[in-house]
Amino acid sequence: MKKSERINLIMRYINNRSRFTIAELQKEFDISRATAIRDVQDIEAMGLPLVAERGRGGGYFVMQNDFLPTVRFTPDELKAVFIAFMATKNQQLPYLHGRKTIMEKLIAIAPQTQQDILIMLNQLLLFTGSNPAHPDILELDDAGPPEFNQLLNLALNDRYMTLTYEPVTGRTEQLNAYILQVFQMQGTWLLDLYDLDTTAFRYLPIEQLRESRSLVGNPSLSEKEILVQRQQLRAHGNLKVTLNKRAVERFKAFHPPGLILQFTGMFQSSGLFQTQINESDEEEVEYYADWLLYLGLGAKIESMPQALKVALKGRQENLKALLGYRSGN
Repeated sequence: MKKSERINLIMRYINNRSRFTIAELQKEFDISRATAIRDVQDIEAMGLPLVAERGRGGGYFVMQNDFLPTVRFTPDELKAVFIAFMATKNQQLPYLHGRKTIMEKLIAIAPQTQQDILIMLNQLLLFTGSNPAHPDILELDDAGPPEFNQLLNLALNDRYMTLTYEPVTGRTEQLNAYILQVFQMQGTWLLDLYDLDTTAFRYLPIEQLRESRSLVGNPSLSEKEILVQRQQLRAHGNLKVTLNKRAVERFKAFHPPGLILQFTGMFQSSGLFQTQINESDEEEVEYYADWLLYLGLGAKIESMPQALKVALKGRQENLKALLGYRSGN
């Protein structure tokens, strides 16, 4: 039997008993006293709170505490959880009220020998959003807005909602929607939703959200009908682009939310995507124009709406004017 398998069995054995001895482990698992002691030490290092009883008939028991985790982590697993939590600094996470308190709890469940290591990791590792000079400084908006929590709690039960949002300071609007996804892009949380009132897909910044509540009455479209609509838009979109290997890599690094790349070459060396752009939405058209330029010469546009063509031509003329200005100086 592998050591990892034996450790797991011993942990189950311990959890089912209020008290145990080294001799009992020897007999139950047919191991030597030295092996049993080493296994107990390894289990303690994982964070299981064992208390040793002194004396001739001494043994061990598990310290009972309602605040201790029921899941035990290996040292590397605990490091991974701790690092993952550190990497979310200044990401405006929902449900986050006290980052310092949560970090202290993560350190507290580690054995004493591991606590200093976790603290050192926090000093060594820097992530996007951290200030190199003051890595422990948090942005004032490190936690997400309270409306974010409310929306997620509702969405876990029913994705049909009535949302109140504030597109412009001092003016609120309302819409009935089906929530497809919530995602973060360039540090901003966005709602990917289907607007039941305008029968269109759109994005809504979480920072504009003021209230969310469950939709009253029956929705005009079922979830299946909404997903079929999205699939049809992607399959028959007005923008179709093929990408070479370099453009594929840029697409992977950054692309509009919800856009799916279909790989056409071996080892993902080429691909294509098709999507629907709302020509009447000036902001969306400008966004795609900038993004297509970012993809570079490796992106070949097979078809595009007239509004996007005009936006790209305008950027081309601006570039020529800029180059002309520089050459004249």
